[in-house]
Amino acid sequence: MRPQASNLDTSIKPAAASSALPRADVLKQLIRSPAFYPFVGLLLVTTFMVFASDNFLTGANLENIVRQVSINAIIAVGMTCVILTGGIDLSVGPVMALSGTLSAGLLVAGVPPPLAIGAGLAIGVGFGLGNGMLVAYLQMPPIIVTLATMGIARGLGLLYTDGYPISGLPDWFAWFGRGTLLGVQVPILIMLLTYLLAWVMLQHTRMGRYVYAIGGNEEAVRLSGVRAARFKLAVYAISGFTAALAGLVLSSRLMSGQPNAGASFELDAIAAVVLGGASIAGGRGVILGTLVGAMLLGVLNNGLNMLGVSPYVQSVIKGGIILLAIFISRQRRR
Repeated sequence: MRPQASNLDTSIKPAAASSALPRADVLKQLIRSPAFYPFVGLLLVTTFMVFASDNFLTGANLENIVRQVSINAIIAVGMTCVILTGGIDLSVGPVMALSGTLSAGLLVAGVPPPLAIGAGLAIGVGFGLGNGMLVAYLQMPPIIVTLATMGIARGLGLLYTDGYPISGLPDWFAWFGRGTLLGVQVPILIMLLTYLLAWVMLQHTRMGRYVYAIGGNEEAVRLSGVRAARFKLAVYAISGFTAALAGLVLSSRLMSGQPNAGASFELDAIAAVVLGGASIAGGRGVILGTLVGAMLLGVLNNGLNMLGVSPYVQSVIKGGIILLAIFISRQRRR
C-alpha cells in the first residue's frame, strides 16, 4: 500500500508545481515591467486625492483630467521613441506652438482645410527630420541640437504671428479639441490611437526592435550591419509629428493659434517618460508606462489645484517625484 501512496504523491506534486510556476513567472514579469511601479504610484496618488477632496472622484473631473493629459501624452509618445534611442528632444514645445499657429493662420486665410492641417503637421515633421539629420548623420549632441531648434521654432512662430494670437477660426475646427465621437471626447481618442500605433511600432515591428537596440548599444547595432542613423532620423521625425499633432489639438481646444503656447511642455513630456519607467540613458521603457506617467502627472496637477496648493510648491513636489522616479529606475537597472 505504501508504494501506491508514494506513487500517488509523486503524480500529484508535479501537477501542482506546474500550475504554480506559471503564476509565479507572470508575477515576476509584472513586477519587472517598467510600467509596474509607475502604475502603483498612480494608484497611490489617486487614492490619496480621493480621500483629500470630495470633488475629485466625479465623472466631470475625471474626464477633465484625461482631456488635459491628452496634449502632454501625445507629445510624450514621440519623446519616448527619442529617449529609447538615448536621445532627447527639447524642441517639442515650440514646434507644437509653431505648427498650431501655422495651421490656424492658413485656415483664417482661406486655405483648404486639408492643406492647412497638412502644412502644420508637415512643419513638425520637418523640424524632426532636421533634428534627426544633425544628430544621426553629423553626430551632434541631441541636447544642443534640439535646444537650438527650440529657439528657432519659437522665433519663427512669433515672427509669423507678430507675437499676437490668431483668432477667427471656423467653428468646425473646434471638433478636434472639444468634439465627441461615440460619446468619447476626440482629444482622448486621438491620444489613444497615437499610443496604439506607437505600441504596435515598438513591440511588433523591426523598427521597434532597432530603436531599443540603439538605445542599449548603438555601436553594436552598427557593427551588426544595421544603419542606425536611419532609425534615429525616423524617431526624431515621429517626435516632430506628435508635437505638431498636439499643437493641432491645442489650437482646436483654444480656437486660436497661440505663438507662446507650449512653454515647458518639453519638460512635462520628459517627466511623463521618466515617470513611466523609461531609462533616460535609452534602451529601456514601454509606451504604456509613458501613458501611466502622463496620467500620474495629470492626476497630481489636478489634485494639487483642487487642494489649493501654490503653483510654486507644486513645482517642488513634481521635481521631487521625478528625482525619486529616476532613483528607482537606476536601482532597478542595477
